[in-house]
Amino acid sequence: MEKYIVRTSGLKKYYQMGKNVVKALDGVDFKVKDGEFVAIIGKSGSGKSTLLHMIGGLDLPTSGEVYVDGRNLAGLNKEQLAIFRRRTVGFIFQSYNLVQDLNVYENIVLPIELDGGHVDTEFVDGILELLQLQEKKEVLPNTLSGGQQQRVAIARAIAAKPAMILADEPTGNLDTATSHDVLGLLKTVARQFEQTIVLITHDQDIAQLADRIVRIEDGQIVCSHIGDGEMEDSCMEGGQTSDSHTTDDHMTEGSGSHAEK
Repeated sequence: MEKYIVRTSGLKKYYQMGKNVVKALDGVDFKVKDGEFVAIIGKSGSGKSTLLHMIGGLDLPTSGEVYVDGRNLAGLNKEQLAIFRRRTVGFIFQSYNLVQDLNVYENIVLPIELDGGHVDTEFVDGILELLQLQEKKEVLPNTLSGGQQQRVAIARAIAAKPAMILADEPTGNLDTATSHDVLGLLKTVARQFEQTIVLITHDQDIAQLADRIVRIEDGQIVCSHIGDGEMEDSCMEGGQTSDSHTTDDHMTEGSGSHAEK
């Protein structure tokens, strides 16, 4: 029997903006298998980042259910959600979020130490080697390139051995060549350590690295396609956009226009 790390049912997120109802998510049923690498694509305002926030416990739905690693997030209070995020989810954002006064190794193990956990040094050393950071572990982040800083962020996300990794436009600040290098390494590390990944991206080429590609439009999933092959036209439509680096996406009912939270 297949194990699903993520499962949502009838997931809705509505906002009231003046006289309009913003339907960020409008009845989303979404599943991610254990060890699967899923890329979610969509236009700015489609709802892809909102979906990521819901399954990461960063926001609460208007209605519907979110299960992560067998837990119903609706049953958790704020303190329990904070613990859930620290121990179950590894986050990777486009802005790296590294502590500039700490060296590479200290940044990687910081979340584990803040949570009172035990640092598996052998495991961390293996991540550093795979991400080609072993010679950089003592240096400060401001001495690294953008691609190297994002590799540190990837290492930090994996080091705590989370149930899944959520990556929201992780290559948004990188050039094309570096983006593909970093995502290629992320996929390699995920395979090596059997990590589940849900990735938000506007880049069709990066999405092709995933096992499965899901396209979301107007708060609804409209297409799901196996990666590593030519994407169906229905999955490509509207998937690539130059207006890409959003932190939250949603669609406004009534006017039919897209808005940013």
